[in-house]
Amino acid sequence: MSNIITLSEANTENTITKVVSQINRLGSFILAPTETVYGLMCLWQDQTAKDNIYKAKKRPENKPFQMLVSNVSMVEEFGGIITPTIKSIMDSFCPGPITLIIPDKNGGKLGFRVPEHNFILGLINKLKTPLAATSANVSGDAPALKIDSALNSLHLEPNLIINGGELPSDSLASTVAMVVDDNITILREGIISLEDINLSITQ
Repeated sequence: MSNIITLSEANTENTITKVVSQINRLGSFILAPTETVYGLMCLWQDQTAKDNIYKAKKRPENKPFQMLVSNVSMVEEFGGIITPTIKSIMDSFCPGPITLIIPDKNGGKLGFRVPEHNFILGLINKLKTPLAATSANVSGDAPALKIDSALNSLHLEPNLIINGGELPSDSLASTVAMVVDDNITILREGIISLEDINLSITQ
């Protein structure tokens, strides 16, 4: 069994330090709580770790990871194109449970989120680089709300496990919205609706 750290307010900084040490090792990925569900995470630029996560959850390799960032600058630094509409949505809902899929500088698309979770945000700020993330369950299964559910589901064990306790049973995955040329399409509705987004733009 991998190392398990029980997260608390008192040990958050110490836990972040331990995770930074682990996640900087090539191929390393972690299991950790977010404000929605448990997730699998690794350094955005560590392709070996991404491959390990694909194996762990039997995720089709044509399905990209979401990028977890702490600010707009980080999105732009890693290729995202931030339009006034996207900036307006971020100002209203980030950090929070919304994933935005936007155009990138290579002609493709980039999905990112600013998590509303002190531990994850603190980790990103300490690393000064984004995390690649996906829910901690085999593709097609329900997202995990506690570490036992995640570990029983996965086909490859994370290098480090952060136990944040059982998440609320009414937790929803983040809303996923694609924003292209100021047109907004909801790909998965969570807590934040299309009406909420449209309202934030017109205000």
